Amino acid sequence: MTSSSSTSDHIAFIGGGNMASAIIGGLLKQGTAAGHIQVVEPFEEQRSKLKKQFGVQTSEGPSAQLASAALVVWAVKPQTFKEAALQTRFHTKHALHLSVAAGIRSDSIAHWLGTERVVRSMPNTPALVGQGMTALFARSAVTAADRLAVERVIKTTGEYVWLDEETHLDAVTAISGSGPAYVFYFIEAMIDAGTGMGLSREQAHKLAVGTFVGSSALARASDEPPEILRARVTSKGGTTYAALTSMEQDHVKLLFIRAMHAAKQRARELGDEFGSA
Repeated sequence: MTSSSSTSDHIAFIGGGNMASAIIGGLLKQGTAAGHIQVVEPFEEQRSKLKKQFGVQTSEGPSAQLASAALVVWAVKPQTFKEAALQTRFHTKHALHLSVAAGIRSDSIAHWLGTERVVRSMPNTPALVGQGMTALFARSAVTAADRLAVERVIKTTGEYVWLDEETHLDAVTAISGSGPAYVFYFIEAMIDAGTGMGLSREQAHKLAVGTFVGSSALARASDEPPEILRARVTSKGGTTYAALTSMEQDHVKLLFIRAMHAAKQRARELGDEFGSA
């Protein structure tokens, strides 16, 4: 992909699940023609859904048609990446490759595909509503023009940040990749607490979700760190103080940090387990 690349270039997706759908939807909104997007998806039901929803080209397996793709987006499960790559590599030698698969290291991807033009990423599910957070790592053969091409695709799903060290992607996986599940977990707890205090489930849901949305917006808009924003809500001896004191006594923060370290460790294990040459 050269500096003349644009969203009109052919883009191929290997795998057509949620993350691929989020990116495809963003590309179409940005102006990419549906006819310039092709998806290799083995499951017939998902192929039909993609064709009906987006009008993109689909196929059950890789074919010579992939040779027209300037960018190939790998949206497969870690355990199926190697097999899919070995089946596809002969059709995509001249393409730029972007992986959104968790754990699989770029060394393995480059080896399987026979190219060094590989960008590895870790997105998250808010990409489905254009509010995603994605971290990116590029191998040394990836050019400035290649980076711009990747950015044009990823920014359709939200924000992004480039990393200088690939090993940091395991930490990203633990924080933002898995992070939406943590937020949903706390929302669940707040809803359960609300219903236990007499609110309807609908009321508790609206209050809990609205609180996370508003608090996140305030944190983003503010120049002050979260601990200062938290302190401003917490009057000593007040209701918030009572709740936070209870959490501190139960070591909630320490347990939460420990959980993210467990996620980081699992990300490393996925690379070891499914990323061998």
